[in-house]
Amino acid sequence: MAILGSGFTVLPENPVEQTTGTGGSILTIVFQIIMSGKKNQKLSESKSDKISGLPDCVLRYILSLIPTKDAVATCILSKRWKFLWTSVPNIDFDDALLYTNADFWYPVEVTRFMNFVERVLLLRDSSSIKKFRLSCRVCFSASRVHAWVSAAVMHDIEELDLCFFVEKPFMLPLCVFCSKSLTVLKLQMNCELQLPNCISFPSLKTLELCLFTFVDDESMEKLFSNCPVLEELSILDCEWVNLTNVTICIPTLKSLTIDDLPYYGTFDVNGCRIKIDAENLMHLSYSGYLCNELIPFYVPSLVKAHIHIPNLFEDQKEVVPRTAKLLRGLQHVHILRMSTRTIKSLFLAGNLLEVPLFQKLTCLELTMKIENLSIAGLMNLLHCLPNLESLHFCEGLELCMCSQDNAWYIKPAPRCLVSCLKNIRFQNFRGYDLEICFLKYFLENALVLERMYIYSAKNTKGSQKSQKELNAMLQSFDRGSKNCILCFI
Repeated sequence: MAILGSGFTVLPENPVEQTTGTGGSILTIVFQIIMSGKKNQKLSESKSDKISGLPDCVLRYILSLIPTKDAVATCILSKRWKFLWTSVPNIDFDDALLYTNADFWYPVEVTRFMNFVERVLLLRDSSSIKKFRLSCRVCFSASRVHAWVSAAVMHDIEELDLCFFVEKPFMLPLCVFCSKSLTVLKLQMNCELQLPNCISFPSLKTLELCLFTFVDDESMEKLFSNCPVLEELSILDCEWVNLTNVTICIPTLKSLTIDDLPYYGTFDVNGCRIKIDAENLMHLSYSGYLCNELIPFYVPSLVKAHIHIPNLFEDQKEVVPRTAKLLRGLQHVHILRMSTRTIKSLFLAGNLLEVPLFQKLTCLELTMKIENLSIAGLMNLLHCLPNLESLHFCEGLELCMCSQDNAWYIKPAPRCLVSCLKNIRFQNFRGYDLEICFLKYFLENALVLERMYIYSAKNTKGSQKSQKELNAMLQSFDRGSKNCILCFI
């Protein structure tokens, strides 16, 4: 079930959402109560009876699933409801509804929003807050926003999500960085990340930093080292320009996401050197141009990695060897998703750096169309995947490829094709000769192949053959594996 409003999207499955046996879920009925209360309408006795039997803890949970402004509105329903909202576990404030467009807001509405936030926090009882989300423009009143965050943190908060649009440097309250109860912290601010001298997150398991400009190496490493139980770290669209050499050394870390695509379209290959030392890291996701060098120094537990390099811009001398170094650090991975531009970097690197054998890798997914240089790089990469079982071409081939460049075709087949490749998925198939030749190669050389799934593109204009004819042609090809089943979808 989903109820939208005030920046809310609801919800998880829960027993309170199950049908009551007499029509509708409990949550639906409560929402009807709220709306009928706003319209001064009387409730039917049957609906009132369904709610009256519920304990306060259940009602508070239900109120935490609807927009905060609607939860507060329930205070007018009856004496029992008057103060229930003051102890709801989840609170969400978002000033986005103030704007008629992205660049303008009415002062009266701003004042009303700020007064509402203040009243809700002042009237709240002493109970703990599980989730607190605040999204607003700090330029309204930085001191009041500062006070709101402090007030929320004082309630033994578990999850804090702050999204601030600032025009001047803004320092978060010191209590945020010394919270014993915080387990999830999400911060989004378009300014420098100013950190205090004292940082302590003894319970923090999830940290997300978005749009910040990092100040220096020392402060960032200090932040990471004071999260002793951190399991998930996301660094999204942040500026590393002030940093030179940073080590993310977090023994408990299980998931790391770095989105390093320049927000303003600027490139500087003389960026930061980011070293990852995380013995329990299981998932790594990186998107960027490798302007900042990413080095997986020690990640022996890595299971899944996603490496996305959208394009190779002008200065390839720095980026190409960095790509090879990055992949060398992923040799323990089991599942690898990568863009074909990443593979292109391997081809351009040539013998600059030797790519290791990926002994544990069983699944490879290619997230972009295969290009001229990428296909040769792919074949070279397959020789380094001796235990590959599944190969997925998510976008198929680039049709502008030169069909005469078939050096890859006449080379000895990679070992994985001969001994272990069992499944191939090829999407965006349009029926061109080059695609047919490419698939024929795998059908003939994959000696233990069990399934090849070919997904036809939505738009097959330009193909001279019908799907029926293409299917018949593919089915007629010789197969290296007698047990191979070809599925044309």
